[in-house]
Amino acid sequence: MTTTASLDINFQRLWDSLMAMAEIGPTAGGGSCRLALTDEDDAGRRLLIEWCEALGCQWRLDPIGNLFIRREGRRNDLPPVALGSHLDTQPLGGRFDGILGVLGGLEVLRTLADAGVVTERPLELVVWTNEEGSRFAPAMVASGTYAGVFKLEDTLAIADSAGTTMGQEIERLGYRAELELGEPGLDSYFELHIEQGPVLEEQQEAIGVVTGVQGMRWFNLNISGQNSHAGPTPMRLRRDALAAAARLIDRLYAHALADTSGATRVTFGQLEIASSSRNVVPGELQLTVDLRHGDESQLDILQQLFEQEVAAIEEAFGVTTDCKQIWASPVVDFDPACIDAVDTAARQRNLPHRRMMSGAGHDAVYVSRVAPTAMIFVPCRDGISHNEAEYSSPEQCGQGVQILCDAVIAHANR
Repeated sequence: MTTTASLDINFQRLWDSLMAMAEIGPTAGGGSCRLALTDEDDAGRRLLIEWCEALGCQWRLDPIGNLFIRREGRRNDLPPVALGSHLDTQPLGGRFDGILGVLGGLEVLRTLADAGVVTERPLELVVWTNEEGSRFAPAMVASGTYAGVFKLEDTLAIADSAGTTMGQEIERLGYRAELELGEPGLDSYFELHIEQGPVLEEQQEAIGVVTGVQGMRWFNLNISGQNSHAGPTPMRLRRDALAAAARLIDRLYAHALADTSGATRVTFGQLEIASSSRNVVPGELQLTVDLRHGDESQLDILQQLFEQEVAAIEEAFGVTTDCKQIWASPVVDFDPACIDAVDTAARQRNLPHRRMMSGAGHDAVYVSRVAPTAMIFVPCRDGISHNEAEYSSPEQCGQGVQILCDAVIAHANR
């Protein structure tokens, strides 16, 4: 049995692979555009398959297009240890979000092949379909379908803005499933990802040992008041929907900023005023609300506060409201043994690291429902992601893949 510290990944080969993948669907600003199940997404998958076939690996698809690339172990009767992420991007996405987890997994397979090492358990490099949700909503739908959260027929029927369904695109691309949905069953799953936030960079730490994912709740809020003339209407007689929204936003922001743990997140990503005009008091608007916290009980409290503040603006501004919850993802706690494997690898490599929650959703959220799971974060410049400017250095990427390699080998050989 090989010790985890004895295999060193090739930082330059990893970087060259990342840059080669970035040549598929490049954007003018130096990013990537490989929307799920487009020709560009398919080209990225086929390049990965070509690289993996050169290592003697076999690949199969499941009914929703999830790609599983297998490296045999000594005990192929045992469930495999999996690693991976996604290759699809945002319309103006970066070169690292998801891609680092997949090509980092490729580098682990290459490192094992170079050393002639065969792990006890087999390994599965996984590419999950449509993680981003930028073409087919919701995000992470294919890993969720694999995990049994969504029904296959419902997922296949999801359509993009042009009315094309996921099922039609899977058929067009010639993706023929060799696996039943939910296969293969996994012993465990490790996902490497850029942080998509500024914490590791601010703290000058190389590795995030991800212990779980924040709970998330989404709402659509309609606020109805009365359109009226900006000049003749006294302030005290206005039913200003925008002023009511501003009060709500301010109160929730103040609550989040007062949380000294920094765990509370409130976001109002979209605000649309109906028939807006410069000299008209806004009478109706739609607002999206995103609430997040790493503790489910605290998320309950945050939602209660939100609902109380919605009721308060009705009275204070003479408006009516209609609030609908459209999505909820509970707090996810990753597997202690998988977390420890990542933590141990970071300590053995003497890399500065911290345990942390993920503020964003990942395929690991759904995979954790059916297999022990953990994630690894590496810093990204200024915390920027879902953007052409997204960047992690060759050293940062390489350090993350090294920890992935060490943790996966240790887990596969246990």
